[in-house]
Amino acid sequence: MSRSSSIANRLNEVFLNGHWIANTNYNEQILSVSWEQATQKVGNLNTIAALTFHINYYLQGLLNVLNGGKLDISDKYSFDLPPIQSEADWNTLVNTFLSNAEKFIIKVEQLPDEVFDQPFVEEKYGNYLRNIEGVIEHSYYHLGQISLIRKMIGEE
Repeated sequence: MSRSSSIANRLNEVFLNGHWIANTNYNEQILSVSWEQATQKVGNLNTIAALTFHINYYLQGLLNVLNGGKLDISDKYSFDLPPIQSEADWNTLVNTFLSNAEKFIIKVEQLPDEVFDQPFVEEKYGNYLRNIEGVIEHSYYHLGQISLIRKMIGEE
């Protein structure tokens, strides 16, 4: 299996179809949540909607680079979730997230293996492998939060 296929499989596990590390994935966790649940606050934790937006923000930014664009995201905007005031708003966020996850996986799988050792945009950002593995690690971290929040609101 090529390096790109192996990494794409890991991305697929966390976002769409996997059960290897967390015994769940984003697809399972967020498709079964209503907009009211997605926006329900539990103490000072982020909401499920905010975490979904947050991960999607980075996916969109990195996907833009993989499509030949610029890296124009900033951590300070990564939780700037527009108001979710209906099921339609939530469904739009979920569908955008899942679509971006699928596109990201496909783009990573299409990368030539030698790209993973090349600088990602600029040397200061490390290489492609470090950034894509960062997406995987960051996504698992927040997937765990979403799973716990779902339990706290009584949905699992």
